[in-house]
Amino acid sequence: MPMSNDDAIEDRYHVPALARGLQLLTQFNREQRELSGAELSRMLGLPRASVFRMLCTLEQSGFLERCADGVNYKLGLGVLRLGFELLASMELTELGRPVIEELRERSGHSAHLVVRDGREVVFVAKVPGRNAMFHSIQVGARLPAHATVLGRVLLADLSPVELAALYQDRTLSAYTPMTPTTLAELSARIAEDRARGYGVSMGGYETGISSIAAPVLDAQGRVVAAVSISMPHERVDEPQLAPLVDAVCAAARQMNERLRHLPERGQWPARTTSRKAA
Repeated sequence: MPMSNDDAIEDRYHVPALARGLQLLTQFNREQRELSGAELSRMLGLPRASVFRMLCTLEQSGFLERCADGVNYKLGLGVLRLGFELLASMELTELGRPVIEELRERSGHSAHLVVRDGREVVFVAKVPGRNAMFHSIQVGARLPAHATVLGRVLLADLSPVELAALYQDRTLSAYTPMTPTTLAELSARIAEDRARGYGVSMGGYETGISSIAAPVLDAQGRVVAAVSISMPHERVDEPQLAPLVDAVCAAARQMNERLRHLPERGQWPARTTSRKAA
């Protein structure tokens, strides 16, 4: 059967390498979250060398991440860069919006839903606070994970080896005198937040801004996101801090429940009474 003009045009503009790369990404799903190069080679019917080159390219672009075992790969949050306007249709964002709206109403401050992409935190949903003079950060904005309480909450899911690998040969830039500038200091801050089950920062990333964050867990107890509030205060005294911490932790538990996960599942304990800020 002769080729039609439309088929000829489609064939002329077809980019095989791009098509194979996209096909590789589609092999990852809920049942197959992690795959090795050998597995992908078999699934795609391609030489291992070709698959390895695609894996390296996709990893460098942030669309794939190397797993802790150094063999398997998983999807990276770089896929979000394809279009943040589509985030509203994502399950996590859809389920999280009413939660952070309620958190804003309860606290009176800007509320956010945040995920981690490598060494950065990415804001995927936000509800502005009542203070018209304070402009909260916008959806799609990125901040350095090590310098924010949001980042500490999200990084707490990593093992010491994974955390060291993430920041290998990386300088931890200081944004305020409260910013951790060494891996040891960052690890200590993460451990403190992890023990409490939430984090508080007063001027850690931006002078004059205080934030409270708590983790959202998946079915395996892994940290998949964080909820937070930010307020234009240099310091928040204990009487004002206590109900705000309660509100943020309650929002995180509500997110867990909406995702049909047990509130206390995983390695994060229930909130304790200690509210020391860093």
